[in-house]
Amino acid sequence: MKSYLLLLSALLLLPYACSPIQVLDQENAENFALNNYRTFNFYEIDASGNSVNSRTYYTGLDALKTEITQQLQKRGLQPGEHDPDLLVNIGIVIRGKVHTRKAEAEDPRYMGQRHYTWESERLEKGQHYNEGTVTVHLVDRAQNKLVWRGVVEGVVPDKPARLQRNVADAMEALFKGL
Repeated sequence: MKSYLLLLSALLLLPYACSPIQVLDQENAENFALNNYRTFNFYEIDASGNSVNSRTYYTGLDALKTEITQQLQKRGLQPGEHDPDLLVNIGIVIRGKVHTRKAEAEDPRYMGQRHYTWESERLEKGQHYNEGTVTVHLVDRAQNKLVWRGVVEGVVPDKPARLQRNVADAMEALFKGL
């Protein structure tokens, strides 16, 4: 019975152990309390690079703004166009990665006429994917001072539905400790 419960608890925790999202850092300013603020708005995004022109970039940026808005509204803040208490700055870095593994060729190949040796070849088989890091800064507008910073990292999927779900999960994890 004890081993059955241990196995069941391990199976329940397995999805969390394999999460593609990782919170790298969270930092508060001294005496920071979110309930001291009522409104927020986003800084204007100033971006450059090849990926800025892609549809995925704008889809991801809109998803980030939507999820950050939802997280801040859950904590009692409201969007404010004019003179918000907090300004939200979003930093995005997307890197192309290759997940590789070495594989032996199935058949050895014959080498030369005089050497009479057989040799197997090692092949690199890789899967290309994008990994993204999002940094969120909350800035006290009146003092122009950083009051909270969080950094989250994860895989950036190509499909818009999966991208939306990953962004939602990442922002949920990032704002959990706020």
